[in-house]
Amino acid sequence: MIITHVCADGYKNLSAADIYPHGKMNILCGDNAQGKTNFIEALWLMTGCRSFRGTRDRDFIGFDKDKAQICLEFKDSFRDQKIEFEVKKSSVKEKNITLNGVKIPLLSKLFGNLKCVVFTPEDLALAKGSPDNRRSFIDLSASQLKRSFVYALNKYDGLLGQRNALIKEIAYGRADRSMLDVWDVQLARTGAYISVIRDTYCNNLNSYTESLYNKITDGNENLKLYYQSTIYKRLDGRTDHEGELFEIYLDKLRSNADDDIRAGYTLCGIHRDDVCALINGLSVREFGSQGQQRSTALAMKIAQAKIIKDQTGDAPVMLLDDVLSELDSGRQRFILENIEGMQVFITCCDSRAVKTAEGKLFTVSRGSVTETKG
Repeated sequence: MIITHVCADGYKNLSAADIYPHGKMNILCGDNAQGKTNFIEALWLMTGCRSFRGTRDRDFIGFDKDKAQICLEFKDSFRDQKIEFEVKKSSVKEKNITLNGVKIPLLSKLFGNLKCVVFTPEDLALAKGSPDNRRSFIDLSASQLKRSFVYALNKYDGLLGQRNALIKEIAYGRADRSMLDVWDVQLARTGAYISVIRDTYCNNLNSYTESLYNKITDGNENLKLYYQSTIYKRLDGRTDHEGELFEIYLDKLRSNADDDIRAGYTLCGIHRDDVCALINGLSVREFGSQGQQRSTALAMKIAQAKIIKDQTGDAPVMLLDDVLSELDSGRQRFILENIEGMQVFITCCDSRAVKTAEGKLFTVSRGSVTETKG
């Protein structure tokens, strides 16, 4: 998968940015606060995912602009494609989005067409951060391979919200406890399915991260990842989400009902699960050094890209936003060696930090992106 042309104007501080990227390495160089991350964010937005910086829709548009426009052309193993995006300050919620000339109702409907893996300095804390971050990582990664998984996640969130609202009503004596069973059955069915998808992906991820981490440490340390469920002791690759796994999930919800009502929300379920990382049998989150935690995060992000490439036949586009500056030379080299064969966009303040035989250098200054010749 290769991005062949990008135009961006009015997206935050970007102004008339119009580039033809190299099929391999693209280095975006410039001082801080010039628009490098804004450009990476604009690319990421065209995948149909939410901003990795949490940018709200009304903040897409620059202060001195009436609208934001992004046009991105890319090719996968089948065909050339084109995404066009426009949003006006006068009507932020009414976005004009087209894919290959066909109008798309929501930005999220673009998901699955352009596959990218974004890596930011915040991702280096993936191994030591909260379970929310690791769940989000697994859910996004699995969704890139199985688009229907997004529907299951959205359905679960809706069901969980309904169950929690009912729990509060029961606690205040305004609803009958027997009404819980309707939501328990649906939540258990969807939750069991999500658990299976997550566990399957984690098992696959582990096979990649184990090898990658072995390279980082020259075989001196062993990394293991596994999916930690609040419903099941261990799934161990089971896939019977419509059978016994559904029954176990349902029984857990029913048996925890009293505790849930006292707490005012659902205590157990896929919304409380985690992905655990162990180095030589010890928890990376609790006992790992900063170097071990960062190496684990590196292995997980690169594994995400390699899995997409191996399972879809299309290498994703790698978006590395100021990550190399946070790493020592050994880990920098590890990243660059393991993303060969993928198109890469790297932001940095000093282009000398990235040594590459093939690629293009772009200078970013005051929202302008220009190719540097020679």
